[in-house]
Amino acid sequence: MKQRLGIAQAIMEDPEILILDEPMNGLDKNGVKLIKQKLLELKTKGKTILLTSHISQDINELSDYIYEFDNGSLSQIL
Repeated sequence: MKQRLGIAQAIMEDPEILILDEPMNGLDKNGVKLIKQKLLELKTKGKTILLTSHISQDINELSDYIYEFDNGSLSQIL
């Protein structure tokens, strides 16, 4: 619940750039689905979303560009 509330607060201001650290962490399946839908909606509106996640499915579904870091260094751009 706190995770969804935090994301809702960030989105309310209609920012051009949204920075989210593990936004699906701790959410149930329905919560993950709702957050993904909202992020995809924002993406289609031209918003920039910087997203961190260790779940490759989330990354692949939501990202246009993927940067991978290893031990604090950029190791790969996919």
